[in-house]
Amino acid sequence: MTGEQVLADAVSAYRSALGERLAAAYALGSLAHGGFSPLVSDVDLGLILSDPVHSGDARTIQAVADTEKARGAQLAQRLSVFWGTPSTLRGEHEGGRFPALDRLDLLDHGRLLAGRDARSTVSRPSTPELLISGAEFAIEQLSGEEMRRPELLIARGVRRVTKVVLFPVRFMFTAATGQVGTNHDAVSYHLEREGAPASELVATALAWRIAGPVDPRPAAELLRGQMVPLYLYYIDDHVTRLSSLGRGELVRSFELWRARLTR
Repeated sequence: MTGEQVLADAVSAYRSALGERLAAAYALGSLAHGGFSPLVSDVDLGLILSDPVHSGDARTIQAVADTEKARGAQLAQRLSVFWGTPSTLRGEHEGGRFPALDRLDLLDHGRLLAGRDARSTVSRPSTPELLISGAEFAIEQLSGEEMRRPELLIARGVRRVTKVVLFPVRFMFTAATGQVGTNHDAVSYHLEREGAPASELVATALAWRIAGPVDPRPAAELLRGQMVPLYLYYIDDHVTRLSSLGRGELVRSFELWRARLTR
């Protein structure tokens, strides 16, 4: 099963579940802007429903996603669904699941799969909103022990390895440019920055997205030598940016993260 087939099946299922309330469906992520890897990429789907938000919408969206993932195909298990209504996507009402980074991806790269293009109803996130959203994600998803334990990271598979290496690179690219941090664009930006560390690791992780680590032992050595410097560089970059926005709580979280990495 291809990523496109996963999207087609999911859209069909959401049409049946949501009926006329499904205003538009979009391919997002690397299936929309390029660089899709069957080995590691998520299959990202964006849905715009008609207003108002219904109390059962979240349950319906999740139930359909769970059914599609249970089909057994590896790519189907990577289906990730983002959704909202015009009022939630303009920030007028609570509800839905469409973080700032994915909303920007919808606006700039979303590929219409069904319905009528409804992106004119979506508010463009500001650069500070993108920075904060990415920082909150990083604290929640990336600040564990994997940075200092490459054997643990490798045991979790190439998909996790490449995400952990490339997410901070993408977040720095988005913070600096206000653009969606595709892997190729973000890596090129990082490699061109004077003084940026971990160039070999970042470039190699991009190659791993296609072929995976050929040999775990040299991969572990590369991660052991360059992962922490990469994350310290990312943390310092974001502490400066978050401080300028007065986001003291996030700054403290990043500083504590830095302290754990340097113990």
